Amino acid sequence: MDTTQDAVRSALGRGHVIDITTKGRRSGRPRRIEIVFHNIDGHIYISGTPNPSRTRAWLRNLEADPHMTLHLKGAVRADLPATARVVTDPAERKRVFDWIVGNAWRSMNVDAMERWSPLIEVEPEGLAA
Repeated sequence: MDTTQDAVRSALGRGHVIDITTKGRRSGRPRRIEIVFHNIDGHIYISGTPNPSRTRAWLRNLEADPHMTLHLKGAVRADLPATARVVTDPAERKRVFDWIVGNAWRSMNVDAMERWSPLIEVEPEGLAA
C-alpha cells in the first residue's frame, strides 16, 4: 500500500472514517476508537454528535495528554503521531460546526453541536508541506 507523504496528505485532504489512539488518563494504557474527521480549509477536526449528559472518554484522555495517533485505514494505511487541541473558543466552534452541518452532517442541529459536541483540532507530526 502507498504510504508516501503525498498519499498521506491526499488521504487527510478529505474527511472520512479513521481510528484514533489516546492514552487512558487513569490507566495510561492505549485506547483506540473509530471516529470521523473533517478537513476544513487544511485543518483537521474531529467531533462527535451532541450529548449534554457526558464528556467522551477520548476527549478527557486528550485533555490529560494531547498526544495521540491517527490511524488511516482506507486505500492509504498509516499510523500518524499527532497532537490534539481541544477547541473551546465559541467563535471557532461556531465556524467549524457551521461547516460540518453544511457539508457533512446536514441532519444535525448546529446549535446543539456548538453547545454539546466534543471538538478537537489535530496536528499530525512529521508531514512536510
